[in-house]
Amino acid sequence: MPPPADIVKVAIEWPGAFPKLMEIDQKKPLSAIIKEVCEGWSLGNHENFALQIADATNFYITEKNRNDIKNGSILRLTTSPYQTAVQLHERIQSSSMDAKLESLKDLASASRDITFAQEFINLDGISLLTLMVESGTERYQKLQKIMKPCFGDLLSFTLTAFVELMDHGIVSWDTFSVAFIKKIASYVNKSAMDTAVLQRSLAILESIVLNSQDLYHKVAQEITIGQLIPHLQGTDQDIQTYTIAVINALFLKAPEDKRQVDEHIVDILNCPLTEMAHILAQKQLRSIILSNVIRSPTAINAEMAHQLYVLQVLTFNLLEDRMMTKMDPQDQAQRDIIFELRRIAFDVECEPNNSGSIEKRKSMYTRDYKKLGFINHVNPAVDFTQIPPGMLALDNMLYFARHHQDAYIRIVLENSSREDKHECPFGRSSIELTKMLCEILKVGELPSENCPEFHPMFFTHDRSFEEFFCICIQLLNKTWKEMRATSEDFNKVMQVVREQIMRALTVKPNSLDQFKSRLQNLSYTEILKIRQSERMNQEDFQSRPILELREKIQPEIMELIKQQRLNRLCDGTCFRKISSRRRQDKFWYCRLSPNHKVLHYGDLEESPQGEVAHDSLQDKLPVADIKAVITGKDCPHMKEKGALKQNKEVLELAFSVLYESDEYLNFIAPDKHEYCMWTDGLNALLGKEMTSEYTKSDMDTLLNMEMKLRLLDLENIQIPEAPPPIPKEPSNYDFVYDCN
Repeated sequence: MPPPADIVKVAIEWPGAFPKLMEIDQKKPLSAIIKEVCEGWSLGNHENFALQIADATNFYITEKNRNDIKNGSILRLTTSPYQTAVQLHERIQSSSMDAKLESLKDLASASRDITFAQEFINLDGISLLTLMVESGTERYQKLQKIMKPCFGDLLSFTLTAFVELMDHGIVSWDTFSVAFIKKIASYVNKSAMDTAVLQRSLAILESIVLNSQDLYHKVAQEITIGQLIPHLQGTDQDIQTYTIAVINALFLKAPEDKRQVDEHIVDILNCPLTEMAHILAQKQLRSIILSNVIRSPTAINAEMAHQLYVLQVLTFNLLEDRMMTKMDPQDQAQRDIIFELRRIAFDVECEPNNSGSIEKRKSMYTRDYKKLGFINHVNPAVDFTQIPPGMLALDNMLYFARHHQDAYIRIVLENSSREDKHECPFGRSSIELTKMLCEILKVGELPSENCPEFHPMFFTHDRSFEEFFCICIQLLNKTWKEMRATSEDFNKVMQVVREQIMRALTVKPNSLDQFKSRLQNLSYTEILKIRQSERMNQEDFQSRPILELREKIQPEIMELIKQQRLNRLCDGTCFRKISSRRRQDKFWYCRLSPNHKVLHYGDLEESPQGEVAHDSLQDKLPVADIKAVITGKDCPHMKEKGALKQNKEVLELAFSVLYESDEYLNFIAPDKHEYCMWTDGLNALLGKEMTSEYTKSDMDTLLNMEMKLRLLDLENIQIPEAPPPIPKEPSNYDFVYDCN
């Protein structure tokens, strides 16, 4: 007879004694179980004790998480969270340097547990740590020279404990003083500082900026670009990552009026990080990131790639204001830009007011504006009232005319000499191309929470968007000629150009020159070949026999995909824990048992290099207990995190497993591929349809491949639409008998 479901068999350790094997009744109060354990070792005051998971996490067992205890778990009897918090609260104030150091080390480790963290915070522990940072460490400044390693460890453990406690989201970031911020900033601003201290300080500043609009201004006043540059010039990629993360956080929270500044009146190195437009545009920071990070011999890890992607997105978002600004046809300064385009193209000076009649000058302007390719020949300013791209299109045209003058003049004159229907309208093309580039680069959208896709070439030039436009407008003109397009083909040309740009970006060129070379290889003829090849791969014969064959083999292909998904779940995936601070380096792992009956999961100290063994994952969830798979905004952890301004990318990667009545196992997939693998696999386990986009893609690929293999012998043979007619019945059936 199997044991009752509420009885769990565990081993319990106590220092200096042999472990005990005992059965825990989950219906009994936890305090009664602890009392029973204490009595077994003749320990009094059982209220001063608690149970912990005996692994690297050392998390306390509470009434909330006690159901996570599984058969075979190893527990440890230890002092209660409250008693431990009281002891550490006293020990970190010790006058002995060694005792203080050891207690802060223990505090940094214990603070990862939310039960302990709550007790320590209730004792006003956060205030004590901030006080130690603000003033307490000054007592040891004299000792720093002779005990530098000890001082670094002391401060490192203090800041680590602080970060771990704040990560639980119990205390608001708005409560910290300016003195604390200045002290943390001073550790960042020092040229020679312990690596661990510097890393924790940067992490704290990032969290303050992201979680407190009031304290953002204080941080921005304390940190200058000149003080952050040395951290980017080092070789420690973690420090570089945290440094860029601070820049990104300040940029993200900067008020709109602080993102645009006059670069002629700002001192670059002493510029506060509120003046973000100038900092990100100025050459020194960009070139340092390019040479010390992107082109570093060290491979860029996923977190650094994400921060570079965020920086890239935020930099391009500076264009949003111009993109959404309509041109005022009555604004003379804006009209002068159009005059400048005309002057450069046709090498004419503005005529004095008395030169010729008004009608003659209007006629001349109209003729030139038509040659420039504007839709409105009389008043081209009207063309720039469409948003997007607004004034950004005019900015790009002027940049092209001034910095690539020969190419600009050649394009304009070349098209003005063609027949009307074959000319490529430069003005209209520039406006539509600018709009397309803004869509491709997602100008104006918030950065994705998990995307690591950055393009190195955009870090190689101070005006990368404008240079990007200059390359693409020349591509558009070249493609127009190759297609022998007319004005009716304008949209078709734009579609081809978009495809050329997207295909060139997929290889992530390291420089704008490489991007340009890639485009040279993607001529219109090459695009046609690629399209033809893809069409042949995607589109099989559409005759009824072929369609019937597809339907016949589709179930076995679907079964193959199902097995692949389940095998992927058996391999397991490492998921990142996400809270108000994205980067915590906390992970958990989940995998399906080989017999497809149990999900094994558990926390990890670091991201694993390979598979994680089942026996190292303490928690289990029987597949039979799973009721449903929930995705997107319906997931409970997405509802909880609503205040954190989750964007659509995070929602698209979130899913939850509902089991029992109202218990959930919550996931945020590392990428879209893993999301599809897991949601498909879980639906397959529940006997439901696999509906992800990857399933459709895999089905098409495998089905087309199988069809081609089966039809190899029919190559160059015309397959009839209808089956051949059945012949007439023979006059007799004697031939079926054996006369012998």
